[in-house]
Amino acid sequence: MADARADHGRPTGGFRSAELGWPELHRIPHPPHRLPLLGDVLGAHRTTPVQDSLRYARALGPIFRRRAFGKEFVLVWGAGLVADLSDESRFAKHVGLGIANLRPVVGDALFTAYNHEPNWQLAHDVLAPGFGREAMAGYHPMMLDVAAQLTEHWDRAAAAGGEVDVPGDMTKLTLETIARTGFGYDFGSFERPRLHPFVTAMVGTLSYAQRLNTVPAPAARLLLRGASRRNAADMAYLNTTVDEVVRARRAAGGGSGDLLDRMLQTAHPETGERLSALNVRRQVITFLVAGHETTSGALSFALYYLARHPEVAARARAEVERVWGGTETPAYEQVAKLRYVRRVLDESLRLWPTAPAYAREALRDTVLAGEHPMRRGAWALVLTPMLHRDPAVWGADAERFDPDRFDAQAVRARPAHVFKPFGTGARACIGRQFALHEATLVLGLLLRRYSFLPDPGYRLRVAERLTLMPEGLRLRLERRTPAPAPAVPHPATGEHAVAPAAPDTPRCPVHGAGS
Repeated sequence: MADARADHGRPTGGFRSAELGWPELHRIPHPPHRLPLLGDVLGAHRTTPVQDSLRYARALGPIFRRRAFGKEFVLVWGAGLVADLSDESRFAKHVGLGIANLRPVVGDALFTAYNHEPNWQLAHDVLAPGFGREAMAGYHPMMLDVAAQLTEHWDRAAAAGGEVDVPGDMTKLTLETIARTGFGYDFGSFERPRLHPFVTAMVGTLSYAQRLNTVPAPAARLLLRGASRRNAADMAYLNTTVDEVVRARRAAGGGSGDLLDRMLQTAHPETGERLSALNVRRQVITFLVAGHETTSGALSFALYYLARHPEVAARARAEVERVWGGTETPAYEQVAKLRYVRRVLDESLRLWPTAPAYAREALRDTVLAGEHPMRRGAWALVLTPMLHRDPAVWGADAERFDPDRFDAQAVRARPAHVFKPFGTGARACIGRQFALHEATLVLGLLLRRYSFLPDPGYRLRVAERLTLMPEGLRLRLERRTPAPAPAVPHPATGEHAVAPAAPDTPRCPVHGAGS
């Protein structure tokens, strides 16, 4: 993997407005009716900046700009432009907007470190083996244990004829999964009538980080005085909780070789350097937040689409029963064989990537796609949901849910860099394979056990808090008794064979939320 420690991407003293880095900014369109001082605020909503940007993108084209309270930034979604931004020799991750607003919480942890900060490479190299195949196989039984808690909860709801809170339950599931597999800690999420206070504090910090972008910087202290106090309390709770996790591990003298053990005990293989106590805290918060927030959203969107498309659910369910047969608890190796279930997940991530944007900055003066000059340090925000809807790549029906877009032949026919739910390059998601294995396993278990009955009156509403989540999604369940089936290849398709890696989804050597 490329070493991202080179002396580039240094913070530029706060937000770097686009007019400083784009010499021909006037050529890039912006929304109509721009107001002096306020910018492009007419028709915009404080709580839905991503969905507002999707609306602007459809009207303005593959590159456009927005301005709010003196801050101007460029958004990109055209496939050719994104492919050029993916050139690691000319561009790197940019830490800005909402991500930079999280630095008071997690500092120079994997997701929020500036490229020049040494703790990124140190933590990446120390923790990368924790996402290798051997480690993943060790996590699998714990994933099954947490999934069993979910199905026990859902069995009771099905028996009572009630509804389940899909985003809430997926959040409980994924928080417990990362906490137990990574840190040997049990939040007791399914024993609580409400979400654990850690989740409430996490949502508070994410929402506050996003809200900071919606008010003028000079007035933020005054306008967000109450919100700032709540955010300080949320940060204190996150720190206290994580300190308790670390303290318990130290008192126990070690664990099972999980991520926390690596953070506390493993030295860098070349330099011998170890993570500091402060950086351990920051990394634990990062993994607890990023390790469950995006996966819970991905599962929730996938369940929404499965409930809305019973023919897709039936095909996916048939694959599960064919591949897993009568096995009550599928083995680690059997999860990757759910090729069609994985397509359902990928198609859900295409339409609603739960991490909906990532930023790239120029390492030197360059010209984006041969058309837009950029100075060193200039940056652009890749609008991932719109990249995933580019009609030049995905067709005129790009809004339609169709898992067969991820059939191996269709994937091979597409250009590179058009499917980016986990970011790109050296700073792409270190936990990508963890999330995909967990989500595919859970979908397989739920498909085999239940039929999903949607509320016919529900219309998809997407909540934004830096990440995306379907809001208010509830389902009724019918408990199924699947007939055992032999785990043999389908005679026509062989669909339970291991799916090849998608060439347009680059993998870092450890298969890595954007780090």
